[in-house]
Amino acid sequence: MDTITRRRFLTASGIVAAGALAAGGTAYGLRDILDFRSEEPLGRTLVLVTLYGGNDGLNTVIPYADPAYAANRPSMAYDEGEVLRLDDEFGLNPGLAGLHRLYGQDRLAIVHGVGYPKPDRSHFRSMDIWQTAQPERPGTTGWLGRWLDTAGGDPRLAVSFEPVLPPLLAGATSAGATVPGGALTLPKGVTPDVLTGFGTPAAGDSPARARAAACFADLIKVRDLVDGAIPDDDGDAEAPATATGGQAPPLERQLALVARCIEAGSATRVYSVSLGGFDFHADEKGAQESILGTLDKPLAAFVERMADRDVVVAVYSEFGRRVRANASEGTDHGTASTVLLAGAGIPGGRYGEPPSLTDLDDGDLRHTTDFRDVYATLLADVLGADPERVLGGWTGRLRFS
Repeated sequence: MDTITRRRFLTASGIVAAGALAAGGTAYGLRDILDFRSEEPLGRTLVLVTLYGGNDGLNTVIPYADPAYAANRPSMAYDEGEVLRLDDEFGLNPGLAGLHRLYGQDRLAIVHGVGYPKPDRSHFRSMDIWQTAQPERPGTTGWLGRWLDTAGGDPRLAVSFEPVLPPLLAGATSAGATVPGGALTLPKGVTPDVLTGFGTPAAGDSPARARAAACFADLIKVRDLVDGAIPDDDGDAEAPATATGGQAPPLERQLALVARCIEAGSATRVYSVSLGGFDFHADEKGAQESILGTLDKPLAAFVERMADRDVVVAVYSEFGRRVRANASEGTDHGTASTVLLAGAGIPGGRYGEPPSLTDLDDGDLRHTTDFRDVYATLLADVLGADPERVLGGWTGRLRFS
């Protein structure tokens, strides 16, 4: 029988968490977040939902009454009878029934035309700009990482349930915590007892071998805490998530973990979750409606679950799409889009000036709300921070009126 070695295990398993532990050392398990407490009043909690791929804002919050909308998207446009109507001008995508219900209860805010000057249509560059809040020249720190620097630097204050720490949680002197949210699968021939043996240092081990043993001891804790070993309120183990290839677990699972931590009284102030797959260059209409449904159900349920708690949710993507559909019944990378806000103290309604569909910038929407206005409002009103200190002197705010 093949001998299972620590090196062979790491190679065979392909577990992202193991590689991260070996490189970085300290890991945080779910129990570390559940047990995180503060002697100070907690204040509000921010949950940031990133939609990777560039969500099409015009087919999310739909200007169905504007003739230019249908003229630019003859095969992709929704008419008045198809949208979930908000008013005489706008409606939500049919996939967003839960958010439409929240809007009708004045519990969902839609911010129109959010973007930044001199927009970039590259996924990577634009996401860097959104996550650093530095449109002129993205730096090496995220806007919430810089907040973490000012808030004491404890990584547990800002937690991601994504497989890799997003740049937005990296500060100059500190960084948030990543808690693996997916299932950790052991390769053939590796039993829990074998894994425990890997985590036990042996007499005479070299420093490198002792370090490897310490990493496996951390991995055992992560596996126990994430792979279904945390009981729910009825004492039964929660089903593990399924996440492969370094992808984030399903949004439903990520938000369930966030809710669990909040309800346990964790002192974490910021949670980052994500959903990918919004880059529809072809056959967009049905595909986007489907993935918006994947967003809608867990998001609306989370907002309902948090109704009596000081929790604010913000949903954004790195850019919107071009106004005119392409020849493949999809849309190409664009600029300004919508941001969705919900939760404690957020008044429902539509805010900001909807961008013109005829006065365009090289075929793209002109932004009417700077994304730093959104961030400044979240920093001040949710996290109780000084936005100018975090955002390099930025003084703008959203106006909920």
